[in-house]
Amino acid sequence: MASSSSKSARATAAKPSRAERRAAKAEKRAGKKERRAQLWQVFKTQVKQDKRLLPYMIGTLLGTAGLVTLLSWLTRMTWWIGLIFGVIIGAMLALIVFARRVQRSVYQQAEGTPGAAAWSLQNNLKGRWRITPTVAGTTHLDAVHRVIGRPGIILVGEGAAHRVKPLIAQEKKRIARVVGDTPIYDVIVGTDEGEVRLRKLNSYLMKLPRNISAGAVGQLDLKLASLATRSPQVGLPKGPMPAGAKMRSMQRMTRRRSS
Repeated sequence: MASSSSKSARATAAKPSRAERRAAKAEKRAGKKERRAQLWQVFKTQVKQDKRLLPYMIGTLLGTAGLVTLLSWLTRMTWWIGLIFGVIIGAMLALIVFARRVQRSVYQQAEGTPGAAAWSLQNNLKGRWRITPTVAGTTHLDAVHRVIGRPGIILVGEGAAHRVKPLIAQEKKRIARVVGDTPIYDVIVGTDEGEVRLRKLNSYLMKLPRNISAGAVGQLDLKLASLATRSPQVGLPKGPMPAGAKMRSMQRMTRRRSS
């Protein structure tokens, strides 16, 4: 009996009170309201910068609603049900158009800014990718970033090609002494011929062949930690600051790694 009463007392103590539940609900509502306000602010800013956004969104909404309604009529379904579903699907597609246009605008503003490639890699590459910003750099804010993933090792350069290419070649030699036959790729981010645009960088890396196992990624990262620069880097790029971009990872760019 005593044991049963003690269990009941613990359950009662663990159960949140009515006031705590109300506070949690209020906090949740406040969070949703804040996110909606942020989204609305981004939308207003994007509309001012992108004159095609509203026509594209409205066209997507109306076109989808009309198409679904027509299909429901042709299949002898109730047309107004098709209209409702069409509006819902059209609204979802319009939101996707909005997100894509915002993303494109962010990358356009960031393109050419020192540190933009590192910002893009750190904020978009997820999973087993290992990213080390600025393993080599110059006083002109040119930089080489090291990425380790299933393809192997990728050296991502940004800045003037005639200064970045020697940095990449030097880093390749240093890495090859440690990793042996592991594939080493290189890419320069930019707008010139043979370079990869910033907005296409992550998809470019994702399309590379998978040459090593997932477990080998972490082992390579530990092995290459011994190549960390022993002297302070000069001209470390501090990263782009495009409007609306999330810069939560850019502080890592200025951290120095000791061997």
